[in-house]
Amino acid sequence: MIFEGLRWIIGRGVLAYEKMTAPEAPVYSMEQQAAIDAQTQGLALYEFKACPFCMKVRQEFRRKGLNVELRDARRNPAWGDELREEGGKYQTPCLKITSGDGQVEWLYESNDIIDWLGENIVIQA
Repeated sequence: MIFEGLRWIIGRGVLAYEKMTAPEAPVYSMEQQAAIDAQTQGLALYEFKACPFCMKVRQEFRRKGLNVELRDARRNPAWGDELREEGGKYQTPCLKITSGDGQVEWLYESNDIIDWLGENIVIQA
């Protein structure tokens, strides 16, 4: 009971911090944004809303102007089950990467996800 209350308080602090420090999203032309969205259409981030490592990845999405589906694995049992059964472990953040040919890769760890985005998402200036 005490642990749940403490986790709730810390979680609200994380969410407040995210709001206060959220980077501004870049403004792209419609063509640029469409090209970026085409690259992110096969991505889904499994997250816990108040997880600081998930917040780090969400802020990187904002910083780069990426539209990625967010799946709260704690609030939606189906997504939690999918994360555990298909991804191999119940840990967030986890980026599900579905390629054009249907191949699926599960990428854990916020720094690894951010590195993958930098290496694989091309933003034309």
